[in-house]
Amino acid sequence: MLISGGKAGFVRLETVFVQTEKVEKAPTPSSAPGRKDSLDLTRNIGIMAHIDAGKTTTTERMLFYTGRLHRMGEVDEGDTAMDWMEQEKERGITITSAATTFYWKGHRVNLIDTPGHVDFTIEVERSLRVLDGAVAIFCAVGGVEPQSETVWRQADRYGVARIAFINKMDRVGADFWRAIDMIRNRLSANPVPIQVPMGSGDMFTGIIDLVSFKAVVWREETQGMQFDEFDVPQDMVTEALHWREKMIEAISDYDEVLLGKFVEGKPIPVEDIHKALRRATIGNKITPVLAGASFKNRGVQRLLDAIVNYLPSPLDKGEAIGVHPKRKEPIIRQVDDKAPFSALTFKIVTDPYVGKLSYLRIYSGRLKAGSTVYNAVTGKRERIGRLLLMSANKRQDIEAAYTGDIVAAIGLKETRTGDTLCEEAHPIILEGMEFPVPVISVAVEPKTIADQSRLAEAMAKLSEEDPTFQVSYDEETGQTILSGMGELHLEILVDRLLREFRLEARVGKPQVAYKECIRQKVTQETRFVRQTGGRGLFAHVVLEIEPNAPGKGFEFRNKVRNGAVPREYVPAVEQGIREAMKSGILAGYPLEDLVATLVDGSFHEVDSSDVAFKMAASMAFKEAAAKADPALMEPIMQVTVIVPDVYLGNVAGDINSRRGRVQEMHPRPDAQVISALVPLAEMFGYATALRSLTQGRAIFTMQFDHFQEVPEAVADKILHGV
Repeated sequence: MLISGGKAGFVRLETVFVQTEKVEKAPTPSSAPGRKDSLDLTRNIGIMAHIDAGKTTTTERMLFYTGRLHRMGEVDEGDTAMDWMEQEKERGITITSAATTFYWKGHRVNLIDTPGHVDFTIEVERSLRVLDGAVAIFCAVGGVEPQSETVWRQADRYGVARIAFINKMDRVGADFWRAIDMIRNRLSANPVPIQVPMGSGDMFTGIIDLVSFKAVVWREETQGMQFDEFDVPQDMVTEALHWREKMIEAISDYDEVLLGKFVEGKPIPVEDIHKALRRATIGNKITPVLAGASFKNRGVQRLLDAIVNYLPSPLDKGEAIGVHPKRKEPIIRQVDDKAPFSALTFKIVTDPYVGKLSYLRIYSGRLKAGSTVYNAVTGKRERIGRLLLMSANKRQDIEAAYTGDIVAAIGLKETRTGDTLCEEAHPIILEGMEFPVPVISVAVEPKTIADQSRLAEAMAKLSEEDPTFQVSYDEETGQTILSGMGELHLEILVDRLLREFRLEARVGKPQVAYKECIRQKVTQETRFVRQTGGRGLFAHVVLEIEPNAPGKGFEFRNKVRNGAVPREYVPAVEQGIREAMKSGILAGYPLEDLVATLVDGSFHEVDSSDVAFKMAASMAFKEAAAKADPALMEPIMQVTVIVPDVYLGNVAGDINSRRGRVQEMHPRPDAQVISALVPLAEMFGYATALRSLTQGRAIFTMQFDHFQEVPEAVADKILHGV
């Protein structure tokens, strides 16, 4: 039988099944008053993976097979639809998440393609926060790689249902079953193969669909648009039956009807398998696993089928839960166009043509262009100028958006990433997002005075777009300090400053973002008294500071008894401590991981004020911190190096020379994988050094792990230059 991969369904023509090529214009919310797409036929999904696993290539094929593109772009050629930034085209990597919408078999799919590089992990974080399902792509050779683990944990945090796609089955060394074992062992997941690959490497020809129990082989001359579907080859029947039984056994644990038929040995209809797979996937009980080779145009249509068959709709995801902005009591919003409007802003983009774009996921109600919304976080009203349906950097004006939609809005001037928009009469704050701490900095100086104000304006726009990018000003040197997640992150940001904003600036070498900590418990009593002839200032505090557990950050406790310090002054004490923590004792780096307790104090009925207690707390904290045995802390990075066996000793030795500690080494079919913890200060220029050591044959990834105390000899060099 011949199957032609198109969009509209199956038509029986004698013995040939043809999936028709004609594509009807897909309805959109703007084409007529009211909703045109049923909520249960809507999928909000993301593509997530380690760098170079094939996310953008797979997305490009999806857009081609669903009629959104007339030709497929290639990452290597820099002409993909989803990687539209100049920096993405030049480097062949995804830097910013890109949203698009397409239709497949009557389902509307809102898809976000996310970056794989760890420096841009915030793009994955904020995308997963607003998505209902995700496709996790794994390289058939590399299996579960470091960033795969990071994005999987992010998806776990937001309860996102997943299907796995083992890509690059055409590569030498591809091993489908090894990749599944790694998913099970490293990600603590429950992978269930619903396909079996037919061969691997050069011998990979197609897949066996375990649900329909048919073999599928794609035709290269049609770019995978056409494929043959036939009975399972005799030499694979035994293996296919074994894995089909394993699949049914795995999903029957979560479906009593299926379990009954399985135990009794009754025939199980394909429709029952689909329903059970869907329920188990949506409940995050299993992860269906598919196989393919996107670059060779094999397996993508079956992946599209799995997306609409098994990943949840907004209705499956259920109601949105938030809190009242003032009363802090829980509030539930039903997934319904008639419910009060609520949406989460998950991304801000500065567009050169239309200005500030705010990406929204609508959780309830409807939103019209020109309407006024209430920002529950800032307490301010904002007007929606225009609503846009986005496809990467292309946009289409729409009149209204509905529950479950992902759209962009123009006109929101004071809304930031993570803010909730709603009706003022029905306020709600939805769960926001956690942003990682920057670990690396560079200094930037404008070349001319005229560029100074333009630099500040550009910084404000970039930091608004990217919450992991922070800007500060060094008063001693007069330099602007940019802080980010890694060398590549800062390199891209600086490149955007020079290219998009046409600024001329001098850029310093990257610097480590050190922090300070304390090692002892100290109690400090401080009185702040000022008399100026009129009303004076008086505050008396007794503070106790002590180290907190690593990574716990700052905690403030109030243990004042009998109103020795009135309750209204306690927030001022905490504020004074927090401000004092921004500049440490040893070298002015921020203090971290400590507990400050207000133990006692006194006040004056006339002279005491918030300002007085804030000053007293700040002074007491600085005096206490100086006595608490302060120490310098540095960021420690989790480094993973994939290196050919012949260079293993050289690379391991180099890691040790960088104050690194090798945690584990494990073999891969084509290389060795080294996992190590290395101080960030020792990793500058590592890409060049690694190329020299391995003749360019090794690759590495690096991500922040934790802060750790700097050895005394190294600290002396940092603090005193000795």
